[in-house]
Amino acid sequence: MKAIQNFIQNQKLTRVQSALASFVLDHAVEVCFMSSTKLAEKLGISEPSVIRFCRALGFSGYTDFQNALRKEYHGDLFRISDRLPVPSDRAAALSRLDLPSDILANEYQNTLGKLEQALASNRPETLDAAADLILASGRKYIVASRGNACLGVYLNLYLHHMTDHVIHTASASVSPFDLMADISSDDCVIVFSFPRYSSIDELALKLAKSAGAKVILFTDKPSALLSEYADILFTIPVNSTSFFNSLSAAQFLTEVLLNTISRKCKGRSIERKLKKIDLYLDEFGTY
Repeated sequence: MKAIQNFIQNQKLTRVQSALASFVLDHAVEVCFMSSTKLAEKLGISEPSVIRFCRALGFSGYTDFQNALRKEYHGDLFRISDRLPVPSDRAAALSRLDLPSDILANEYQNTLGKLEQALASNRPETLDAAADLILASGRKYIVASRGNACLGVYLNLYLHHMTDHVIHTASASVSPFDLMADISSDDCVIVFSFPRYSSIDELALKLAKSAGAKVILFTDKPSALLSEYADILFTIPVNSTSFFNSLSAAQFLTEVLLNTISRKCKGRSIERKLKKIDLYLDEFGTY
């Protein structure tokens, strides 16, 4: 924040002012959601010291200072999912913000940014390797829980049209461990794991690795909880402007993987399956 940077350059700071200035510069977005009391507690100083610091910067008080901070870091505020993994914390933080009136344009820009990051972070060679591994594996287990389940459902549907022995482990009555009890080194597991990470997913991967199976992991960053289990790793941002993750970039990469697999398959086998499915869908009344 320019006001703080100028203050540091032009003033001889006290120990308390120096601590406040450093903390705000390093944790600007977090301070946007902190009360003056919380900020004081965090640094082990008095609340009046925080108020005096704000006034020394030229603000009328802490609220005036915080509003200016929110305005300066406006773009970062709407990517709070990177900093606040708990949905209730995100919702509470968002309730204190003035959200943009044009939500469609804001979401569009956010989605474009995530797609660009996904393109920069994942190479075509990695997609090729993942497609080859899936087609060469005996059984293909799909693991995706809670908010990530939609990605697993999508992959399961279209992967079934291209290859055999696809097993979707999401079930209300059967655990992934029941379905993966016979997993072997000939098999692979495709996992979608985004914050908040699931311990069920981690246990499923421990089971897979103990059997020597290969793991293809879709997650948000290289340091994510399950990254250590991955033989092939895709990293996709899921930051959003709401209390839930944005899966648009993850959906995009899933579609690219499916497209890569379909190009490696013999078209006739896919065509035969689709014709058989269409025959019964016509009778069922699905158009």
